[in-house]
Amino acid sequence: PPLRGNREPPPEEREPPPESSQPPVLQATLTWSAREVLRHKDFSEMTAEETAEVQRMIASLVWNPAQRRARRRKPGTGGIADLRRTLRRNLRYGGEILEWAHREPSSKARPVVVLADISGSMERYTRLLLFFLYGLAQGLDQRVEAFLFGTRLTRVTRELSGRDPREALASVSRSVPDWSGGTRIGESLKAFNFRWSRRVLSGGAIVLLVSDGWDRGDSELLASEMARLQRSCHRLIWLNPLLGSPDYEPLTRGIRAALPFVDDFLPIHNLASLEDLSRRLEEIPRRRSARRQQLRPISQAV
Repeated sequence: PPLRGNREPPPEEREPPPESSQPPVLQATLTWSAREVLRHKDFSEMTAEETAEVQRMIASLVWNPAQRRARRRKPGTGGIADLRRTLRRNLRYGGEILEWAHREPSSKARPVVVLADISGSMERYTRLLLFFLYGLAQGLDQRVEAFLFGTRLTRVTRELSGRDPREALASVSRSVPDWSGGTRIGESLKAFNFRWSRRVLSGGAIVLLVSDGWDRGDSELLASEMARLQRSCHRLIWLNPLLGSPDYEPLTRGIRAALPFVDDFLPIHNLASLEDLSRRLEEIPRRRSARRQQLRPISQAV
């Protein structure tokens, strides 16, 4: 039989273990979000699965461009008297003016016009940029005018109005005769300025010009048509997918000719850049920015 001196004490009589002077060690596990990675990944480097996921993320973006002051006024508490409503309101008093009705300025969404380059140099970005166009057209209450250009200009506003995005983009593909060809930005802008600008740029429109700037046309023509386009709109924003690269420099003749007449020069190479564009459209001021509308030689247009 075991000795009585070696018997273990019961649990309630055991002494607590000595406290350790070392602090407890916490192990942190690093996590990552595939969605966050896709936000910053370049459109040209995505796989087919990533492209499909980004398409769904583009469709969920909220677009709310800045508004402009409308000509018509609405009932409110402004300092402008509304005589017609005042007379109707005071008929119950026998025509004696006891209550005044007032009007105040109203706001209206600015029109948005998109001119997108679908030439061969933009082929890596074209598919997702078309989904951007479709999401913009579906996400805004006002109508979005959309044009595609390579060597010629094609209006695709009606094709982008369909409910099914794949059917809409297929219709766009069938309507464009110069897909993934050359680029003549100046000639395309001239066609827009002389045929469409008065029709679609009224009401202080915001123009988004999407292109990498590679141009085979006349640079002097591009500069003059960019100046004409900027005078006709409230804000001219050039969206360049190459601008997302840290090594990019605007050295091509097309970019150098156009930059003096651009209000904002922004990247459009990933989902984060589209989100930034949405915020910038909301913050566009009511007043037009100061502009230097003087044509300069292309060698000086930097």
